[in-house]
Amino acid sequence: MPSKEQGTLTNQIRRFRFEHDEMTQQTLASQVGVTRQTIIALESGKYAPSLLLALRIARAFDVRVEDIFQLVEES
Repeated sequence: MPSKEQGTLTNQIRRFRFEHDEMTQQTLASQVGVTRQTIIALESGKYAPSLLLALRIARAFDVRVEDIFQLVEES
């Protein structure tokens, strides 16, 4: 039986916000159509974004999704 791929999703949202004129969580939330609380949950790793939301966040920073989100393999 094949094993399920395990891992933890990490992100660089906070770093990208600060590199973009110290963008606030509220500004990013408004740009991508979610609440500030959602951005907080994403940054703290408590919430994994949908593919659509990940794409919107990447577009807000004009980068690729994989520049922001990484899957860290667990052994």
